[in-house]
Order: sequence, then structure tokens, then C-alpha cells
Amino acid sequence: MRGGLDITSPANPRIKRLVALRRRRTRELDAVTLVEGYAELDLALSAGVVPQALYHSPELAHGDERDVLGRVSGLGAEVIRVSKPVFAKVAYRESPDGWLAVVPAVDTGLERLELGERPLLLVCEGVEKPGNLGAILRTADAAGAAAVIATDPVTDWGNPNLVRASKGAVFSVPVAAAPSARVLSWLAERGVAVAAATPDGDVLLGDADLSGPLAIAVGAENQGLSAAWTERADVTVRIPMFGRADSLNVAASAAIVVYEAVRQRLLRERESPAR
Repeated sequence: MRGGLDITSPANPRIKRLVALRRRRTRELDAVTLVEGYAELDLALSAGVVPQALYHSPELAHGDERDVLGRVSGLGAEVIRVSKPVFAKVAYRESPDGWLAVVPAVDTGLERLELGERPLLLVCEGVEKPGNLGAILRTADAAGAAAVIATDPVTDWGNPNLVRASKGAVFSVPVAAAPSARVLSWLAERGVAVAAATPDGDVLLGDADLSGPLAIAVGAENQGLSAAWTERADVTVRIPMFGRADSLNVAASAAIVVYEAVRQRLLRERESPAR
């Protein structure tokens, strides 16, 4: 284990710098992000993330979680023990569990994404709330999606609240960020169809063929998808709605459409003759 440093003062310069990483500009300058929470850190480590440093408060952590200390130090990362008051200053969750790591920024390059023969992708246009993007990532992880792409993003993929909301799935699911026009061209070049989810969709969700190479596009919380997506989509789909509310939360909508695509793919696999 490197270091073995103990910090007990919230005024320590390293603690002040850690607090500054809550700001997007500071994270981008340092090319890092923050991972708080044992479960989130455990998933990040399993996905191959190598932390730069781990801030750990033994007073807050459970004994059965301390195996992560050996895993992190074994990767060459510095482990810094901090007091409970110090951790309270750097934590951004209401009930911290004593684990906070500084890790390299997530690679969001579009060209690095690798697509299989019949990929399923999620595209989020202008989605602003970190909680929604985090929930969409968890859905993508569970559904085995090839990637989640943010177009014209408002929130960066390294937002600590997004990392938390995704339960660390931002490290297990490939992500990218790019302007809508570039993403649309990139999808077309690779023969990936676009299904735009909108309340005014032409086709009822269950009637659309979502079994081929597909990108499911969802829009911002308050405005939905722009014309750039609805006009160039191969199909616009709508979810059956029978209540008084005019729309679903974007993360809920994404989950419904994604799992309809998963259902169709599983059905197609069962109906295909055995090879």
C-alpha cells in the first residue's frame, strides 16, 4: 500500500481540492471524476477502473467491505485514511459509507465504441438530470446494451451524482458524447436504425420491429426529442398511455422501450432454427 497518510483536518489542502472536484470545470481540467460508495467502487474496480487515490473513513465503513482496500492498494493507488468529520465534508451523499475514490475520467469518444452484429444502443438527447442518466445506464447495463450515447449533453458523464445514480454502471457500460448531427451520421454509416420514442409516435411500441441493429432515442425531460431525431428516425414509437399524465419520466420511457426490444430479440432467437 502506498502512502498510509492520515488526514484529520477538513482544512487540509488535499481535502479542499477534493471538494473542488464537485465542479465540472475542475474535473475536466484534472481529467478525473469521483466515485463515492462501496457498491459503486466495487463495480468500477470490477470494470477495470484503476483509482488514482482512495479516501477511506474506517469509522463509517463496515468490516466486511474492507477487502476493497487490498484491491485498491494492489493497483498502486494511494489510500488515505480520513476522520469521520473530514469525510462528512467531502461526501456528497446524505448517508456516506466511508468510501470515496478519485478515478480517471470516463472515455466518451464516439469512434471508440465497438458494435457487434446486432447492437442495441440508447441515445439520450439533451437529458439534463444526473439521476435520469444514471437510471438509464442501469437499464442499459441490465439489458446488455452496447452503449449509451449522450447527444448535445447538459450533464457530463463524470458528474458524481450520475455515477452514484448509475450505481457505477457508467464504468461497465460504454458511453459517448457528441452532437446530434454527428451521432446520426455515425449510426447511418454503421447501418444502425433509429427508433425515436415520442408521445406522438406513428407506431405503437408493440407493433414496431425493434429486433435488428437499433438505437433507441429518448429526449430531454421537458421537451422530448428534437425534430433532428424525429424527422430522421426510421420509426417513431409511442408507449400506450391510459392515465391523465401526458408523459412518462424519460428513464422510465427508456426502460420500457429497451425491454420491448430485448423481448423481441429473445423471441427471435427462440424462433430461429438451431445451428
